[in-house]
Amino acid sequence: MKYEPADSSWATTVVVLGAGPAGIASAYAMSKRKLGQIQVFESAPMVGGNSSSFMIDGIWCDFGSHRFHPVADPVVLTDVKRMLGPDLLLQPRHGRIRLSGRWIRFPLRMGNAMSHLPVSFFASLFVDSILKPFRSRSPGSQTFSSILHDGLGPTISNNFYFPYVKKLWGREPDELAVTLAERRVSGNSIGRIAGKILRFLPGLRSPTTGRFYYPKRGFGQIVETMADRAVAQGAQFNLNSKISRIGHENGRITEICFISNEAETSFRTNTILSTIPIPTLISLMDPPPPSKVSDAAKAIHYRGMILLYLVLETDRFTEYDAHYFPELSIPISRMSEPKNYNSASDPAGLTILCAELPCDPGDIWWGMDDEALGKKLCGWLGEVGLHVAVPIRRCHSRRLTHAYPVYDLKYSEHFEVMDAWLQGIDGLLNFGRQGLFAHDNTHHAFAMAYAAVECIDKNGKINREKWKNFRSEFKNHVVED
Repeated sequence: MKYEPADSSWATTVVVLGAGPAGIASAYAMSKRKLGQIQVFESAPMVGGNSSSFMIDGIWCDFGSHRFHPVADPVVLTDVKRMLGPDLLLQPRHGRIRLSGRWIRFPLRMGNAMSHLPVSFFASLFVDSILKPFRSRSPGSQTFSSILHDGLGPTISNNFYFPYVKKLWGREPDELAVTLAERRVSGNSIGRIAGKILRFLPGLRSPTTGRFYYPKRGFGQIVETMADRAVAQGAQFNLNSKISRIGHENGRITEICFISNEAETSFRTNTILSTIPIPTLISLMDPPPPSKVSDAAKAIHYRGMILLYLVLETDRFTEYDAHYFPELSIPISRMSEPKNYNSASDPAGLTILCAELPCDPGDIWWGMDDEALGKKLCGWLGEVGLHVAVPIRRCHSRRLTHAYPVYDLKYSEHFEVMDAWLQGIDGLLNFGRQGLFAHDNTHHAFAMAYAAVECIDKNGKINREKWKNFRSEFKNHVVED
């Protein structure tokens, strides 16, 4: 793909900030509708953000475990299928999760779970279900902890969800908002969990139940192909271009400034679609917002993550695509084997394990070098019976500072302060995972982008009422694991 630099001699119709999934999808949708000149700005040297892919020793790797889910909006799914054609594989999910010191299949299967988990575990679940109508509601304001405890009971909450979220977000369950349960936990009652399990039974399962879409050349092939299509349709991408200032006057967008090749360039524009983190967007506004808005931007938090890529000299480490580790005894939350996602056989005699280690800058793991982290990873795997008994070529790491938005008890009021101020600026629309502080899947980001473009007319004017309706629909997004 060839990316042309921006031509600052004219004012663009629409500027897109960020070339992650949401930014790319909006550029594609706008260029398809021929909505004038479209400029996309990305500070990184490549498109895709955390949804891009890269090669390590001849193996396609992602920034963690990524899947394109069949529950995607039909229009989005049709576009992705058409763009990738035979390169988009429909793969069976074949993961497992460690509960009560035992490995069971994930997504859950009734027979497998009953044969592998202790009888005492199922007895406790049964008691939780029977006693639910008589269980007193948790006192005080609702939190993630109270919603899950009241809905699922203590057994599944204490053995799975509570330790897992503590590991992922670095917070106690009662320090996290109800929204996390609504957006992150699709099975937040015993009935819903049973329903998800029953859908795998013969006669009840659909052709895509327990399956996911995945490209031959890594998950990033989706966003890269979509970016290629946007370029072919006239959109321009400006990589290694860092936004330095966003001008606004009398309640509307006026210009944008960016730095590329150590030189700052500015040009006038009246429409900006932003998919960058909302605190960053706030910090770029000139003149700056009221102090309460700036303070709100400083008060919200993101969870970081280290991705560890352990290169092993063997064809395959296990048959599973992903392992989940909710127990606090092992610091990693999930481990995937990229070659098992796209059924790759090459290169022979080599595979990679990608382990996800939630942590933040300043934590003990963040400052460790790759060799030390690789040794730690091997030790953790050994503790759960996944001994690395093959030659290790090396360990490579990548660090993400904005892996997950943290839904603490105060996040909503801080977000609403920022969101209300931004919505008062004509010509500015923020969306996507980072733009709306949303813990969503990639197909959700695509749907947001398509919706945003639906709200823009040929003159770049934003239909705020229509956008408000779409925003209400976004609240129903539930993360697919």
